[in-house]
Amino acid sequence: MTALNLINVTLQYPDGEGVMTALDAVNLSVNPGQFISLVGTSGSGKSSLLAVAATLIKPTSGLVMIDGVDTSGLSEKELAALRRDKVGIIFQQPNLLASLTAAEQLIITDHLRGKSLKDAGVRAAQLLDMVGLAGCGRKRPHQLSGGQRQRVNIARALMAQPKILLVDEPTAALDHDRSDSIVRLLRKVSDEFNIATVMVTHDTEFVPLTDAVATMRDGVLTAPVPSEASVGAV
Repeated sequence: MTALNLINVTLQYPDGEGVMTALDAVNLSVNPGQFISLVGTSGSGKSSLLAVAATLIKPTSGLVMIDGVDTSGLSEKELAALRRDKVGIIFQQPNLLASLTAAEQLIITDHLRGKSLKDAGVRAAQLLDMVGLAGCGRKRPHQLSGGQRQRVNIARALMAQPKILLVDEPTAALDHDRSDSIVRLLRKVSDEFNIATVMVTHDTEFVPLTDAVATMRDGVLTAPVPSEASVGAV
């Protein structure tokens, strides 16, 4: 089953006496375990696509399917539950809570889902180890590097065992080496957890680490094409 499916999705906003088309009949299918990079100039519609795919914004027309569920008829409460259980969102800035440790950043998300703190603690430790932060669970954000904070961000998004990961410019604030390690980690996560991943990026250098690349231009999405090279989990 396709994990994420956008079908003829159009998103328009009022613009003076007319309308602005942010997304123009966009079609995109991402399968479990597939890692797609999305590139394009600023204002091309990349962020709008992620917002619609995350069900944060309802499209003007078209369908957004997540794990086989048609989201168009869901209430706000049902959409929130769908995001909570099936969608992992990784923002450009980790936005970690300064007062919480790395482990607590993860545990609180499961607590909000009604999970037991004991089970959440075990899973948090496992995920921090998986993203390369073993032994860092008690550190607070100011004690972590930018790359480490982004790794906490990724681990937090994995707590709900989502079907899809939507990633917005995860390397924008990082140097080359840390950027490379973060994209390789996303590659590993997609493979090991069989998650459909869409990553918006301006760093075309890292596109070969993904399975395919799609380009946005003036709200129009080109069909994803295979990357020049594909690198497995690292």
